[in-house]
Amino acid sequence: MTELLDHAIERVRALPPETQDAFARVLLNLAGDEDDQAVYHLTPAEEASLAKSLEQAERGEFATDEQVRAVWAKHGL
Repeated sequence: MTELLDHAIERVRALPPETQDAFARVLLNLAGDEDDQAVYHLTPAEEASLAKSLEQAERGEFATDEQVRAVWAKHGL
């Protein structure tokens, strides 16, 4: 086990039981089943959106601070 994972598990152990179970379900879903298959498969549209985002990041195209603040404000954050 890596130090980071060990640290994360220590932190989760301190949480209430129902919260621990929620974290456990997320971790199990991310880890996939015994055949090492991902539980969630991207749709073709999601794959295309992800590919576009990765290409933009590779080109250094990121949202400005002003754009990020506008999105946060839109969602009340």
